Amino acid sequence: MVRYAFIESLHSRHAIVKMCRWANVSRSGYYKWRNRGPSVRELRKREAERLLINLFSRFKSRYGSPRMTVELNETGFAISENTVAKLMAEQGLRARNGRGYKYFQDVLARNHVSDNLLKRNFTASKPDEKWVSDITYIKVEKGHVYLAVIMDLFSRKIIGWSLDTTMTNQLIMDAFNMAVASRHVEPGLILHSDRGVQYRSGEYQALLLNEGIRPSMSRKGNCWDNAAMESFFARFKVEALYAEDVTSKREAYSCVFDYIECFYNSHRRHSALGYKSPNAYEQEYLQMCA
Repeated sequence: MVRYAFIESLHSRHAIVKMCRWANVSRSGYYKWRNRGPSVRELRKREAERLLINLFSRFKSRYGSPRMTVELNETGFAISENTVAKLMAEQGLRARNGRGYKYFQDVLARNHVSDNLLKRNFTASKPDEKWVSDITYIKVEKGHVYLAVIMDLFSRKIIGWSLDTTMTNQLIMDAFNMAVASRHVEPGLILHSDRGVQYRSGEYQALLLNEGIRPSMSRKGNCWDNAAMESFFARFKVEALYAEDVTSKREAYSCVFDYIECFYNSHRRHSALGYKSPNAYEQEYLQMCA
């Protein structure tokens, strides 16, 4: 319903009860609309968007709506060219052909900038409600290796991480896949990051879309919008990395694994958690909910 959608778009600015009165709708009707499951039409649109983003990225932004329509239909997903053109316009996907096309390093990354949904609210009422992610580097003898991490803000537990010699899309996708495999993901979960090109890539955004995860991004040049991750990296470097002589990727991996899996998640006490470890805090929550 249009009125409900309008209220939803402004719910962070005005009281729901006032907006319902202004729009002449009931609060119960609004909340019923808000909590309803996605319709068949919406689910189909999400699937079309997921396939479209994947295929557009695979063909390196070379195909416009006519060819993308053929590709989508070839996968068995029946769709019209008009619908594909509309979806591409909504996603900001434009084929790199014709004289009018302006070349950029990454068309997909330029478009996939998300609003800051987290708004520095680093608390969560339950597990898998809000995740944060970031990348840092570790200096080794022959350059650097890069560490991507995902944290659940409810318990500050590190639920996904990946280490590699290059800072590619695959680095953050591996961390993401580890997190999803180990947790209970439901549509609506917020995953916050900075605006790095890896987080704006079509491949990564497609993963989030497929899981129904809502992307959130820090404002440009504002590291405090992801302060929880900055704090974790600072602790990791002081409590583990700087105390060891790490010279290779293998040694860096061992240092990261030992800190996250053997100490941080299972033993490190957090003042914000009542001096419990992330694992103990989550276990206490699960016992209370049982």
